[in-house]
Amino acid sequence: MSMYYRDDKTDFKKRLSICVVLSTIAFTIILSRLWYLQLLQGEKFKDLSENNRIRLRRIPAPRGIIFDRKGRVFVDNHPSFNLSITPEDIKDLDKTIMRLATILNTPEKPLKEKLIKSARIPPFKPKKLISNLNRKDIAIIETNKLDLPGITIDVEPMRFYLYEELASHIIGYMGKISKNQIKSKAYSKHNPLDLIGKYGIEYEYETTLRGKDGGSQVEVDAAGRELRVLKTVEPLPGENITLTIDLDIQKIVETSFIGRRGCGIVMDPNNGEILAMASIPSFNPNMFSRGISLKEWRKLINNPHHPLENKAIQGQYPPGSIFKIITAIAGLEEGIITPQTELSCSGSYRLGRRNNRCWKKGGHGTINLHRAIVESCDIYFYQVGQGVGIDRLAYYSNIFGLGKTTGISLSNEKHGLIPTRQWKLRAIKSRWQKGETLSAAIGQGFVLVTPIQMACLISSLANGRVLYRPQLVKRIENKDDNIIKEFFPEKLCIIPSDSIKTTKIIRDALFGVVNEPHGTGVMARIKGVDVSGKTGTAQVVALKDDDTEIEKNAVPFKLRDHAWFVAFAPSNNPKIAVVVLVEHGGHGGSSAAPIAKQIIAESLKVLK
Repeated sequence: MSMYYRDDKTDFKKRLSICVVLSTIAFTIILSRLWYLQLLQGEKFKDLSENNRIRLRRIPAPRGIIFDRKGRVFVDNHPSFNLSITPEDIKDLDKTIMRLATILNTPEKPLKEKLIKSARIPPFKPKKLISNLNRKDIAIIETNKLDLPGITIDVEPMRFYLYEELASHIIGYMGKISKNQIKSKAYSKHNPLDLIGKYGIEYEYETTLRGKDGGSQVEVDAAGRELRVLKTVEPLPGENITLTIDLDIQKIVETSFIGRRGCGIVMDPNNGEILAMASIPSFNPNMFSRGISLKEWRKLINNPHHPLENKAIQGQYPPGSIFKIITAIAGLEEGIITPQTELSCSGSYRLGRRNNRCWKKGGHGTINLHRAIVESCDIYFYQVGQGVGIDRLAYYSNIFGLGKTTGISLSNEKHGLIPTRQWKLRAIKSRWQKGETLSAAIGQGFVLVTPIQMACLISSLANGRVLYRPQLVKRIENKDDNIIKEFFPEKLCIIPSDSIKTTKIIRDALFGVVNEPHGTGVMARIKGVDVSGKTGTAQVVALKDDDTEIEKNAVPFKLRDHAWFVAFAPSNNPKIAVVVLVEHGGHGGSSAAPIAKQIIAESLKVLK
């Protein structure tokens, strides 16, 4: 036992000796390092700690570029010179702000308000006070730099919309991040004064376009003046987006609406791609990039013509006679009528105590379905609608996408309204009346649609089979032009094969609307191009039975009828489908059809 005990004692002494040696070495190293830092380099590091500091400065990432379908730049970035302030570097903040305001000849109050809004930003980080400085102001600040401690001028990319108001409702604009957004997880890495996408493609693809900010380590002195850059991490630019929009066709559509209000849409009926979509009046998104003033903002939101509203997806209007397409399809599919069914139009149709008029005072006489569509006879479709009933009208409307959003990649799209008996009981607490079916059958009464829904409807008739989801984005690419994501046509509905015969009947009639005698769309005729279409005149307010044409013309502008025209061309091999809505424009045949003619003729030249 004594032998084992001596061995254990020897091992313990060896281990203890090793620990003592290692500890001695470690302490020697630590003491040597402290001696080096405090004695040999003490003055140097003392000077650095007292006078110089390391700052982390953010380098904003350039936002992704937006192109049209042919690779032409719609939206780019330009350098913006911004003035920032770092409160930690300033002994007297109020005095510095006052001096800055005096030098730049600008009010103090807005500068102080921006400081308050950026209170969440730590005092050792720069806070942006003024964006997009001009050269004169930059020169003044640089001249007075010694009297402006903590003031720096930074360069960052600013959004620049090359064509200003063109396609602004599609592209959207940038705006300051809101208090609620900055609190959310999605924007947790943003600063309170950051600009983010607020509308349109800029908003829908914010994450895609934004990119990843870089940064630099900057050594500054006690006054906040930069001494040197220690390290830089370059920002990663946002991904680029290529739209389905054709710049030339977009210009054609917007130019055709000069002096009018409303919207125009050009769609490829074979895949759902939007070639142009204009809402008039428009706005200039550059106002938001450079910092919109309160006066400019109030002017926009108080404008009675609502320039910030995208009428193509948010405007809800009675479709008027365009809805007769749905009534005709429902009548044929339900067996209420055949193409040969003839009904009489004397100019009025009595139901109960009410006398329902046709737009043509003397009536159309006895006509079949084809002539009823060509000449847009109201009385014919009153009778068809009465036979079909409101719920079956709603059924066929829904097949063609009416009464529901299309799913286009823009926010705040409206549903429109296709009424049913159940809807009225639920919404208005009253029973459906027979007379209301007559109004619905010609696209009046409770019926509301959006122009984008009409674009999908006429496109499905143009291609004869498929209802496509409208598409605005073709692809997303990185800075090296590598495709990150590509978008393909998406079918919302395929018309059953046993309904193709019905579709052909309607297509033949739409050709007649433009090309046959007495057709309501004759003003859309184009020499050398076959155009098919349908006019619509949507009442804003109902007129009394005894109203005369003179009295109608005396109706205030805001109460006048909306003018519609939907079309596709060429008729036998459609390349484009077009929707034109002129707010308070009067008759579709005389107001909207000529605009559509111009759009179709010039757009087909672009597509050759």
